[in-house]
Amino acid sequence: MQWKFCPQQTKMDFCGLKEILYKIHNSVNKLLHWALVHFTDLTAGLLAHFLFRRHFHFLLSVLVMFGPVLSLWVSKYSIFGNKNHYLYRLFLHSCWGWTCVLCGSFIFLLSYCISNSFIHSVRHLSRLAVAGTLWTLFRHLLSFLVDASGSCFEALQSPTEIHRNPRELLESTGPFLLLREEKGNAAGLQWQGCEVSDDILILSLCCLILAEEIGVFRPCMALGKPVGTPLRILFLLCVLLMSLWIFLIVCLLAHFPLFPSQLVGGALGYLGWKGLYYKGRYVLKPAWCCVGRPKALLSDNTCNTASNGTT
Repeated sequence: MQWKFCPQQTKMDFCGLKEILYKIHNSVNKLLHWALVHFTDLTAGLLAHFLFRRHFHFLLSVLVMFGPVLSLWVSKYSIFGNKNHYLYRLFLHSCWGWTCVLCGSFIFLLSYCISNSFIHSVRHLSRLAVAGTLWTLFRHLLSFLVDASGSCFEALQSPTEIHRNPRELLESTGPFLLLREEKGNAAGLQWQGCEVSDDILILSLCCLILAEEIGVFRPCMALGKPVGTPLRILFLLCVLLMSLWIFLIVCLLAHFPLFPSQLVGGALGYLGWKGLYYKGRYVLKPAWCCVGRPKALLSDNTCNTASNGTT
C-alpha cells in the first residue's frame, strides 16, 4: 500500500485540531472561572458572617495568649524553628509592605467598582495610611522605651573558660558585667529589661485590618455591581495573606516563645485596631476629612445612585 501526501487533507486535519484545542481552552477557562466565582463567594460569605466579624479578634487574642503552650509539643529540629527560614526573611520583615500592596489594591479596586470615582477610591486608601502612621509611631515609641528601661549584660568568665562554646557562655548564670553604652539587644549579649515583640504586634494588627477590610466584599457584591476576575483574585490573595500571617504567629509563639513580650505586642496590636476602626476617627460619619469604616463603601454606592438619578 502506497501513501500519498495530500496538502488539502493535511490542512483540514490542522483546522480540526485547532478547533478541538480551542474548545478545550474555552472549557478550561469556563471551569476555572466557575471555580473562582464559587470559591470567592463561599469565602466572602464566611468572612462576612456576623460570628466571624464579632469573634475573630477574640480568637486571635486566645491564640496569642495560649500559643506559647505549643512549644511543649513542637520539635526543636523543625524548619520553622530557624529564624533564617525564607518565610521569615521574605514575609515577616516586610509584613506591613505586603499588607499595604495587596490590601491597598483590593480597597482601591473595590471602591472604584462601587463608586466609579477615582477620588473616592484614593480617599479610602487613607485608612491604610493612618494605620501605617500608627505602626511607625508604635515602633519608634517602643524602641525608645526599650532602650530606656533595659541594659545589655555580658557574662564574666574566668580565663580558663574563655575557650568554651559561645552558646554556653551566653546561657551561663555567672556574674554579669553591665554595658551601659549598648543600645538595644546587641548580638552575643544578654538583654535585661522591658521588651515588646514587634513581630507579634504587626502581625496581629495586619490580621485584624485584613479581616476588617475584606469582610465587606460580600455585602458589596450584593449591591449588584459587576465584580471582575482581577478583584476576585485580589480578594483571594488577601485571604491567603491573612492565613499566612496567622500561620507565622503560630510559628513564632510555638518556636520562639517570649512571655510576656509577645502578649504585650498582641495587646498593642489589638488596641491599635480597636482604636482606629471602632474608637477613633473611623466611627465618624463619612466626610471629606474622614472616610469612615470599610462599610462606608455601601454609602458610596447610595450616593452614586442618587447622583445618577438627579442627572
